[in-house]
Amino acid sequence: MSLKRILNLAAALAAVAAAAAVVIVAAAFAVYAFAREYLTEAASAAVVAAVFAVVALIVAVLATGKVTPRGPKAEETSVADRLMVLAKERPLVALGAAAAAVTVLVRNPAVITAVVSAFMAGSASKTRK
Repeated sequence: MSLKRILNLAAALAAVAAAAAVVIVAAAFAVYAFAREYLTEAASAAVVAAVFAVVALIVAVLATGKVTPRGPKAEETSVADRLMVLAKERPLVALGAAAAAVTVLVRNPAVITAVVSAFMAGSASKTRK
């Protein structure tokens, strides 16, 4: 993958994460406003907490579910291929990893140089069949 494609992917993942945060806040407000019509303020806040605890539990179960290998053996695949398989099988884990990678890249731009040189060295050392 080229550096431009990696950076575009990182920007897209950051935009998705920001949109998800906005959706969560808006959903929490909507649940609170609905519950406030029928309950007290404290009870409405408890309903919001309970709803989002259930949502977090469901997301955790989905993210940690058992994954069956579908592709070739791990020894035969490149790092990029393994990352793509991980992103397809566990999108939430991939999103978290991408957010961590973006944070590291923003705080230390020298890492970009190291990542690019590692990819270049890896592709140069492959033998052609």
